[in-house]
Amino acid sequence: MKKSKKVIIFSLAYLPRFIGGAEIAVKEITSRISGDDVEFDMITARLDSADPVFERVGNVNVYRVGVSKHNPTSRELAGFPLYLNKVFFPILAFVKAVQLHRKRPFDSIWAMMSYMGFPALFLKFFYPKIRFVLTLQDGDSPEHIIGRKRIKAVSFLYNKIFRTADAIQAISGFLADFARARGARCPVWTIPNGVDTSKFKAQISKLKSDEIRKNFGIRQNDISLVTSSRLVAKNGVEDIIDAMKFLDENIKLMIAGSGELENELKEKTAKLGLSGRVFFAGYVDHDDLPAYLNASDIFIRPSLSEGMGNSFIEAMAAGVPVIATPVGGIPDFLHDGETGIFCEVKNPRSVAEKVNMIITDPELRARLIRNGEKLARDKYNWSDISVQIRSLL
Repeated sequence: MKKSKKVIIFSLAYLPRFIGGAEIAVKEITSRISGDDVEFDMITARLDSADPVFERVGNVNVYRVGVSKHNPTSRELAGFPLYLNKVFFPILAFVKAVQLHRKRPFDSIWAMMSYMGFPALFLKFFYPKIRFVLTLQDGDSPEHIIGRKRIKAVSFLYNKIFRTADAIQAISGFLADFARARGARCPVWTIPNGVDTSKFKAQISKLKSDEIRKNFGIRQNDISLVTSSRLVAKNGVEDIIDAMKFLDENIKLMIAGSGELENELKEKTAKLGLSGRVFFAGYVDHDDLPAYLNASDIFIRPSLSEGMGNSFIEAMAAGVPVIATPVGGIPDFLHDGETGIFCEVKNPRSVAEKVNMIITDPELRARLIRNGEKLARDKYNWSDISVQIRSLL
């Protein structure tokens, strides 16, 4: 009988509380790889004291380390003492990995995002025969990443992560170039994140989508814009709110997500007199997101930086036309006028102009929906992506 491969995953956050592109990628990929073929262990931060120090999540044994607090807010996660998890996680994760390795030796390391390369690098140093696979899911700009104090102070070690990895998977050409610029010596593979098209293209009952619109006071003849993202500066949510000043009164905006800027954005909305047109849905479970997209007419995220952006592909899969900015990995999949529309970075008037363009041009809208659905279906299939990732591990 063939012996299963044992893989240790380093990820700063994970399900069920924390859901972003990287977390979804791990869940979707590991669920498609047989446990008889690969056994997955993960070390992640225990940010919420309600989360157990160990649990089985899907096909992954999840071990949590670090400082925690019960049901922390986004602001608390970014403040003292929970911020220390980010600073000390590489050391805590490395120590835990050594303990696990001594009991059940690992064949491969899988580090999710460049910062997780630190515990991977330490483990690789002491156990050089372990294969080290680095996945780049980073959404911040390269300047922001390497400018962080915790990275800047050990930049020589950060660059060594890229020189030491045995294989690097980047979710966009933009991040692949970033890896090479940091001195990567191994093959760098561009393999994007995917989307569960069956989930996002599933027929959502009109009753459910109508209920969502009704809950936010969006009438039948209103145009509903939607954005789904963490409420942080890089996602440009502030620019969408500012754009509402230049749009007709029957155009409404739903914001699905939470984050450190939530209170600030709510205050801005009230100050602009837009509380009757801009609605904050708060955290929306990923399983509920298709219904919000189905209740909407246009998806917008005018990002300042983006590694790739799963949310754009999810909107395309749901048949919602997309407005985005030409930054980071977005141009890999968004072709202006074909699979989406580009607006300018940090330009609310440009956002408003593109919204009106889609509203007033039915032929353009139909083309964007048709091409977006085809792109999501043909190129961003998790089953195909999982096969590619398995070959790297």
